[in-house]
Amino acid sequence: MPSWFPFFRTAPAVVEAATPKDAAQLARLHAASFHRGWGDGEFEQMLREPNTLIHRLRQGRSIVGFAASRIAADEAEILSVAVSPDQRGRGLSRDLFLIHLGHLAGRGVRTVFLEVEENNMPARRLYDRTGFAVVGQRERYYKEANGAELNALIMRRDLS
Repeated sequence: MPSWFPFFRTAPAVVEAATPKDAAQLARLHAASFHRGWGDGEFEQMLREPNTLIHRLRQGRSIVGFAASRIAADEAEILSVAVSPDQRGRGLSRDLFLIHLGHLAGRGVRTVFLEVEENNMPARRLYDRTGFAVVGQRERYYKEANGAELNALIMRRDLS
């Protein structure tokens, strides 16, 4: 594309640490991605906690994704990973997630856990492709809007 068509180019996606100023955008993104979205206040609180790590995926001025985790000693739990519905299928979640895992390793995390709805195939593919393995299951852990109860798979990856 010629350089004189800047409005046709897509800004590169950048992964960086989220700040409390991002709380409203993160909450909107979470609400667009999950049945029960977290509010601004929940994100503000997490962003102030020293044991919580949140990376945002920014494209231009817009936050189009995030990864959040909580650290305890040399373990971490992935709390949530989300990418804007209109940005999915472009490999952004994988890049975001791998960078996030790298930062966890840099903080001394050796083992990472997460829970994922057993029917969430896009998330399961992401976790499988980034080295996670199923190590357990929680029966009827998730409740959908229609009242259906779904199992959660517990997944683990060692970083060291």
